[in-house]
Amino acid sequence: MLIKIGNFDCTECWDGVFYKKLSDYPHITEWEIQTILDFIEYEKSYNRPCEIEAKSSILDAIENYKELYKEGIRVNVPEKITECTACPKYKGCMTDYVCHTAPIENAIKILDCGSLLSPVKARNISACELKAESRNAANDPEDFFLYIMFAWGNCQAGDRLVMERKLGRFPDETDLSTNFTPGVRFFFKYDTIIKHPAATFEGVLPLKIKDEVILKDWVYSIIIPEMYREIMTPHIPATLKDKVHFIENDCKDIWEWSEKVYEYTAHL
Repeated sequence: MLIKIGNFDCTECWDGVFYKKLSDYPHITEWEIQTILDFIEYEKSYNRPCEIEAKSSILDAIENYKELYKEGIRVNVPEKITECTACPKYKGCMTDYVCHTAPIENAIKILDCGSLLSPVKARNISACELKAESRNAANDPEDFFLYIMFAWGNCQAGDRLVMERKLGRFPDETDLSTNFTPGVRFFFKYDTIIKHPAATFEGVLPLKIKDEVILKDWVYSIIIPEMYREIMTPHIPATLKDKVHFIENDCKDIWEWSEKVYEYTAHL
């Protein structure tokens, strides 16, 4: 795997390259170094060596920090991460919550079984088959499908992916505004979910969790668009009723919806 550290639009992993955006390029923080080293350790666990492309000052900073990292000393997540500043209001990722977003048909299955499941477990398809699917546009390796993915609580990436899967293509501006249909969001407190025994830090996402997350034990809130109330209500188990909230999508686009559901959860 190749790690490119620079002043990109955002941090992402795409087709075998980890593009690491620094919040104040070319300066690098201890948190950012930690995420890079987490990525290297994760890739090493699946026998994928990493090479870093970066300015010499950045490479030196990473090298100098390795001993502390090896001692197991962890840097606390900042209150806001500004590696991506695309969202109009927050101009960064708020880190008090993470969420997993599912289309309505998947959300029904999740509530019926009471757990978030990895793609392999949810679809009962091998990781090899999932990797070969055309919708694996980023060419993610097989092991990625063994995990449940999480985004930061105010991020729109989960709903964007729901729209992409619904349309079978990358959504355009109209798809994310006039024609936008939100998914169901499962919110978790970050400082709680990181204690999950199967939590993994791989440097790109806030975290991911292998195999399964039992909702009654971990979920903080479940936000369902009001338009799905009648469909979803029969599938809500008694153990989760106090966690479920139906919210009207009266927003102009995906960004405004992301702000609304994040702020609703943050004020519960």
